[in-house]
Amino acid sequence: MAKLVIKSKLKNFNKEITVDGDKSISIRTLLIGSQSYGMCKIYNLSKSEDIMSTIAGLRKLGVKIKLKNNECYIFGKGLNSFNYKKNLVINAGNSGTFARLLLGLLIRSPNFIQIEGDKSLSRRDFFRIILPLSEFGASFKINKKKSLPLKILGSDLIKPIKYFEERGSAQCKSSVMLAALNSPGTTTIIAKKSRNHTETFFKYLELPIKIIKNKNLDIIKVDGETQFKSFKYYIPGDFSSSAFFIVMTLLSKNAKLKIKNVNINPSRIGFIKIISKMGAKIKILNKRNLQGETIGDIFVKSQNNFKSINCPTNLNSNAIDEFLIIFLLASKASGVSHFTKLSEMNKKESPRLKLGSELLNKMGIRTIQKNGSIKIFGNPNLSIEKKINIKNFYKDHRIFMTSVVAALCFGGKWIINDVDSYKSSFPSFLKLLKKLGSKHYLI
Repeated sequence: MAKLVIKSKLKNFNKEITVDGDKSISIRTLLIGSQSYGMCKIYNLSKSEDIMSTIAGLRKLGVKIKLKNNECYIFGKGLNSFNYKKNLVINAGNSGTFARLLLGLLIRSPNFIQIEGDKSLSRRDFFRIILPLSEFGASFKINKKKSLPLKILGSDLIKPIKYFEERGSAQCKSSVMLAALNSPGTTTIIAKKSRNHTETFFKYLELPIKIIKNKNLDIIKVDGETQFKSFKYYIPGDFSSSAFFIVMTLLSKNAKLKIKNVNINPSRIGFIKIISKMGAKIKILNKRNLQGETIGDIFVKSQNNFKSINCPTNLNSNAIDEFLIIFLLASKASGVSHFTKLSEMNKKESPRLKLGSELLNKMGIRTIQKNGSIKIFGNPNLSIEKKINIKNFYKDHRIFMTSVVAALCFGGKWIINDVDSYKSSFPSFLKLLKKLGSKHYLI
């Protein structure tokens, strides 16, 4: 297995880049497109391994999908038009989004369908989505850990449900919304605030959805069994991918960076709100609306001073994928930063909160991590001269990319294992680093 070696910091750069298409939206586009009537034409689809797993899974269900250059064509045949073969096994790879959302579309399957994934995905909790889909009328065969692999059997006696999503999980909320498309009547979802890409997509396609927004909760009503036509869709740049380059630029010397056409949906930018409270100055240029999503160009440059933070917990769900990179900024801040109610991080591809704390410790940063919280004792003069070896991190793509950013910003000699992990979400990551002047190499 190849390892990445980094021996030198990034030097000054003044560049403009475009990151890969948004992974979350790419998966939703494929799944929703598979339920439409006609040919969907999708631009800028992510080419990550998670997306390839999604395409392979849909093809097994009889959906015709063609890829050509930067375009993707989905040939839909309407709601519940999958080809439900007997003994069908679908491998979701590392993608929790695909696995959980797909289950919502399988609630009418007349045969058991097995969903499986890689070792990382097979450790994750699926009971949170099994419960509401069972209320619709689906049946499951599960193991003692209530994880993958599992089997789902649909029903002809599907009924709408009332569902309370209390974790702030956009995946669970979206899976129930997709199940609602195939159920009669009105499904009501009372959801803790989280990413709203599925709701935005439904509105863009004029599907029957009503949303009432309260301070901490959204009430979502979806009327089912409404057929809809095919569509054209441009997928903006992935905000979570952009976060690595934003922090890398902030922590580098004499650096300026513009990231073009990024999805800055308000339900995704908790990261910007958090690091702004820490003193980071981020500019959004050319802000505009596209298909209901907000996109813009992000401009950022080097800074020297950052403040510690007592992070407001109401921002957690809108930044859950970016906390590792936020921790890097906190390691350079003056004072002690406090982050609480982050136990959801340990239910991702790896025990991320625990591994994030261990990464900072390797860098020489003191942390106190327990009960879903972490204190980070920042060092504004942090500079690393020792050798650091990063391994045994469950092949978590975000641990890998955070380690790379730390190496390029703080120095030292880093050897980072499981290089291919980043391809599950951000296949152009290392290529873009080369554009900025990174001198990393593989051994």
